[in-house]
Amino acid sequence: MEAQLNTLIEAVRQAGADGRLLRLRGGGSKDFWGQSHTGDVLDTRAYRGIVSYEPSELVVTVRCGTPLAELEAALAEKGQSLAFEPPHFGHGSENGATVGGMVAAGLSGPARATVGAVRDYILGARFINGLGEHLTFGGQVMKNVAGYDVSRLMAGSWGTLGLITEVSLKVLPVAPAEATLMCVGLPQKTALGLLHRWGGQPLPLNASAWVRDTTAQPVADVLFVRLRGAVAAVQSATTRMTADAVAQGAQVKVMDNTEATADWRASGEQTLPFFGAPAPDACLWRLSVPQTAPVLDMPGLAHPSQYIEWQGAQRWLWAPASAALPLRELAQSVGGHATLFRASAAHAEVDKIAGVNTPLEAVQERIQLQLQQQFDPKGVFATGRLHPL
Repeated sequence: MEAQLNTLIEAVRQAGADGRLLRLRGGGSKDFWGQSHTGDVLDTRAYRGIVSYEPSELVVTVRCGTPLAELEAALAEKGQSLAFEPPHFGHGSENGATVGGMVAAGLSGPARATVGAVRDYILGARFINGLGEHLTFGGQVMKNVAGYDVSRLMAGSWGTLGLITEVSLKVLPVAPAEATLMCVGLPQKTALGLLHRWGGQPLPLNASAWVRDTTAQPVADVLFVRLRGAVAAVQSATTRMTADAVAQGAQVKVMDNTEATADWRASGEQTLPFFGAPAPDACLWRLSVPQTAPVLDMPGLAHPSQYIEWQGAQRWLWAPASAALPLRELAQSVGGHATLFRASAAHAEVDKIAGVNTPLEAVQERIQLQLQQQFDPKGVFATGRLHPL
């Protein structure tokens, strides 16, 4: 693997010398996301493999080009997993997600509100900065550094700070018990109220999702809740939470685990019916708000339906790019922000003029620019993927 690593280092150094931009790319499963895709593609998939894995220590170290599916399979053999359930967006294909891309994107799945995000599981990382220097930060234990935790800074950087070559991650054992409750007949406000109440109690609440099922006859509001933990805890919580939901007028069913697992995976991978674009000009918007935010309805939306995860903290909806300003004002009014997650298939580049991310405030913009200057003084990775150049 030394030759592959040297190839990556040399590519970065040469780009700096030539004044060229580099767009870092693993499997390309998240190519749909981002403000722009300028720069020459630097493919990281050749630098792959699990460097070390200590199941008893709950630590794995992996190279950037390793397929995410390969890592998850190795963990599953030992009864362990990535608790934050990173999405693949192309699972099983040639262009499947890589570990480096997983960290750079910083995206988490259904359990994020309970177990934490990608960055919370990063123990250490190695990466190539814009000068072609191969740097190491952190290590393989939770408390290993003083000062700035640079390795976790790479999570969600989308390749704008450097090329992640290797990462050490904390992994967790698979929970001994799991159950999913399907609660039919709970309006959004009632469902959010229940989730907030349950969140303040010692319950093994792991994930939640609320949606208005327009395919049902009649149309139904449905709350899905996943419990994970000790057998006794899951059994007790199932009884207690079922009673709470029934008291609010819901019909409750404990789903078959095989069916539920497939549905939760489809939720994280955005293959549920809700994630099919309802119109050619519709964009998928992600509203990140406090869990306690109230129902957020924006009058005039052609597609007012929402898909709500993370106990209320992540809310998806379909709207044209022209709705960017009112959507962002709505999210900001409750202390959150709105992201153009998927542009419409018909007008992708035009849609992104609205800005993929909410524009940064002056102080935030200055900090980000200073960080990029420190890590990448020659601007090799300044592709404008996060914000317009």
